[in-house]
Amino acid sequence: MEIAEIGNIISFKDGLRGIVEKVNENSVIVDLTCMENFEELELEEKTVVNHKRYTIIHSSNE
Repeated sequence: MEIAEIGNIISFKDGLRGIVEKVNENSVIVDLTCMENFEELELEEKTVVNHKRYTIIHSSNE
């Protein structure tokens, strides 16, 4: 299992995407406002995602 770093873009839960803002022991805090359809989805700006529940789409050090 690869753990995301701050600045990585991750995908989780049926295609939602976000930018990692903080890495915790078992989860990451993600900013969802980078999604084009964020306003339409009526979601909170940030959410917590367990390390087991996401995939890294873009690494901040690439």
